[in-house]
Amino acid sequence: MELKRVVVTGLGALTPLGNTVPEYWNALLAGTSGANLITRFDASKFKTKFACELKGFNIEDHLERKEARKMDPYTHYAMVVVKEAIQDAGLDLEKINRDRVGVIWGSGIGGLYTFQEECFNFAKGDGTPRFNPFFIPKMIADIASGYISIQYGFRGPNYTTVSACASSNNAIIDACTYIRLGKADVFVTGGSEAAITEAGVGGFNALKALSENNENFATASRPFDQTRDGFVLGEGGGCLILESYEHAVARGAKIYAEVIGGGMSADAYHITAPHPEGLGALNVMRAALSDANIDPTEIDYINVHGTSTPLGDIQEAKAIQGVFGEHAYNLNISSTKSMTGHLLGAAGAIEAIATILAVKNDIIPPTINFVNADPELDPKLNFTFNKAQQRTVRIGMSNTFGFGGHNTSAIFRKME
Repeated sequence: MELKRVVVTGLGALTPLGNTVPEYWNALLAGTSGANLITRFDASKFKTKFACELKGFNIEDHLERKEARKMDPYTHYAMVVVKEAIQDAGLDLEKINRDRVGVIWGSGIGGLYTFQEECFNFAKGDGTPRFNPFFIPKMIADIASGYISIQYGFRGPNYTTVSACASSNNAIIDACTYIRLGKADVFVTGGSEAAITEAGVGGFNALKALSENNENFATASRPFDQTRDGFVLGEGGGCLILESYEHAVARGAKIYAEVIGGGMSADAYHITAPHPEGLGALNVMRAALSDANIDPTEIDYINVHGTSTPLGDIQEAKAIQGVFGEHAYNLNISSTKSMTGHLLGAAGAIEAIATILAVKNDIIPPTINFVNADPELDPKLNFTFNKAQQRTVRIGMSNTFGFGGHNTSAIFRKME
C-alpha cells in the first residue's frame, strides 16, 4: 500500500508570547520572555510565584458568554486556535467532505480549573453535594475535540491523546498516520492546556518540578544553563491543519511544510525522571528518522523538549549526540520553552509550529536566558543561545517528552 503524503496548510496559536501565530513567531525571533508574576490567583504563599500566563486574552472576544461558561479554559484555548488555523488554511467548509475531516486533540490534564473550582465550592458548603451540571463535561480531557467537531461538523475520527507533555505531539503524529493510510483527507490537530491554577502550581511545586527563582522570574526558564532549577509553567494552545498532499493541491491551498515522519517510545524507567542514559529520547528520534526514511545528516534543526530541568536537559543533549554522532555539531538546537514556559500537553503543538516556521523561513528561534555554561554539556553543540540564527533549514525535528516516560518526535520538511 502506498502511503499518502501529508502537509501542513493552517496554523493557530495562543501563547504567553502572543495570541496569534504572527505575534507568537515574531516574539520568538525577538527572544521575548513570557514569564511574569502570577495574576490568576494569590500566589504569595506558594514556592513559585510566577508563570507564563496569556496576556490580553478574553474569551468573550471569541465566544458568546453563555457558550464560554459551559467550557473549561483549556477548551476556550482550543476553540480559539482552531478558528485561526481553519481561517489560515482557507478551508471552505461547504466544499470539503466533512465526513473525511477528523479531530485529534491533545491535553495532558484537561479541565483542571473546573475540577479545582467545583471541589473548592463543595468544601466551602455544608456538605450537601451541589455541583454544576456542566462539571463533568467541562472537566474531561476529551471534551475539546468533541466541541471542535460539533462547532464545524467534522464527522471523521475524533478523540484525544493524553500522554502528559507529549500529548499534542502524539496527536499530530496520530493524525498524520490516519491521513497517510487514506482514512481521512484533513485533520484538525494540536493541543491546549490551562494548568496555571492553585492545584497546578501547588502540585508541581510538591514534585519539585518548577523553578523557584522568584527573584529572577523573567529569566528563570533557562534550558542548558548550569543554574537551571526547574521548568516555568505556561498555558495556551496550538493547532495544525494537516491534509493529504493531493487534497491540498486540489483546492489550491498554501502549504507550510510536509510532515515526513513521527516516532514514539517509552523510557520504561520512572514516572517523572528521564532515563539516565537518555534511552527513550534516543529511541524516539531514531524511530522518527526511520519513519521519515531519511539519514540523520539530513536534519538541520531540532526544537528540543528542553524544559530547563537539571536532569532532562542533559539526557536529551546526550541522546542527540548518540543519534547524530558528528552531525550533532552541524545542527541548530533550541528550546523555545525558554520563552513560552512549558505548556504541558500543548507544548508539542506550539513547538511544532515553531519548527514548521523555522523550516519555512530559514531562521532558528533562540534559547534565551543562557549565561553559565554547564560542564556536563558538550560546548561544541549549537544551542542557538540568546539570538535567532539565519540558516537554511530543509528539515526540522520537534521533540516532546512526558511524565510516565512518553516520548514523541515529529519531522517536518520544506516544500520545494
